[in-house]
Amino acid sequence: MAHRYHLTVRSTDIDVIGHVNNAKYLEYMEWARFEWIWEQGFTLDELRRRAIMPVVVNININYRKELKMREEVTAITTVVKVGEKSFVIRQELYNAADILVADADVTMVMIDANTRQSISLPAELKEALLVELPKS
Repeated sequence: MAHRYHLTVRSTDIDVIGHVNNAKYLEYMEWARFEWIWEQGFTLDELRRRAIMPVVVNININYRKELKMREEVTAITTVVKVGEKSFVIRQELYNAADILVADADVTMVMIDANTRQSISLPAELKEALLVELPKS
């Protein structure tokens, strides 16, 4: 099931060209990822308690349309692939007219917060991700 996160473009998101700076699209996706993973039960406190952290190791983003100040944006996050130590999610940004403005495939790896080495996904997270994985 897709996770939805809503936001409004702020004045500080705008660059000298008068539209949202490309780096802000990535930031919007980051906010949506955090909300999504927290809803899976892995809040920042829980991640710290377990001494684990999900880290982005790859993002492939397509910028499709510009966004302007005060536009309403919906970020949709879906699971694409689940591995032993990593998972891939697709994130899509839509404007208020429901037009796709950007999309990205994001690969994340779970690491041990102390050793900074990759580790297996926690069983509960892997199970939650597999439930979200579209049936093919």
